[in-house]
Amino acid sequence: MSPSKLLGIPENYSAHGGDVDHIIDVVHWFMIALFVGWTLFFLYCVVRFWHRNHPKASYHGVKSHLSSHVEVGVIIIEAVLLLGFAFPLWKQRVDEWDAVQKLDPNRVRVVGWQFGWTYHYPGLDNKFGRHDPYLISSTNDLGIDYTDPNALDDFTSPILRLPVSEPAVLNIGSKDVIHNFSIVPMRIQQDAIPGKEIPMWFTPIKTIETYVVCGQLCGDGHANMIGSMEVVPGEQYQTWFQSQSEAALKLNQDKIKKAEGVASAAVN
Repeated sequence: MSPSKLLGIPENYSAHGGDVDHIIDVVHWFMIALFVGWTLFFLYCVVRFWHRNHPKASYHGVKSHLSSHVEVGVIIIEAVLLLGFAFPLWKQRVDEWDAVQKLDPNRVRVVGWQFGWTYHYPGLDNKFGRHDPYLISSTNDLGIDYTDPNALDDFTSPILRLPVSEPAVLNIGSKDVIHNFSIVPMRIQQDAIPGKEIPMWFTPIKTIETYVVCGQLCGDGHANMIGSMEVVPGEQYQTWFQSQSEAALKLNQDKIKKAEGVASAAVN
């Protein structure tokens, strides 16, 4: 029986999520044991030291060391949880970074802003173009530098779309204040800090249409900072990705030609 599922945790959709759910269940069972144990001890004390049975207070205190032994036992169990489960899981997630990069994962820049998320894809060349906050405008909300050839086929999306059963690396950042990019069904989250891009990675194992939320209080619209996410079959993703990249490339090339024509006319 899983305590976390009884309490309504959403179904897991990531390759590493089973380990996260396992440690959550272990912690829940431990807390249930503590709750039952301390409740029984409390009831015992209520009956054992009822004022009718002991009208005169004792000033000598407890002479037994049982409580000390119990406290030491609790500390040992907590240390086992931390050293035996949490640290190895963290080590695995950190050490696998080099291995994840060798798998040629799908990469997306995730940029938070008050109060929403924008997703920047590298296009068919799989190379992100330069981006500069000074280039941010009403028509370029991420400040992508389209004079960089690598940026010509880049495109942005209001929806995070990823292929199933393929590793993904998301670079998390922010345009304004600290946010937190949280995908509960994937059992993963990461702070979005202005001026930094912090990678997080996971592998979706099932298709899903879900949402992402901001897990860090970021202003009066924090509760409404909800984004959309879709995990789709690989072929469907590739078709969408290719069409978006080709459309962006054509649009940006046309803009460059138009700008060059205007510049040429001005010189003449």
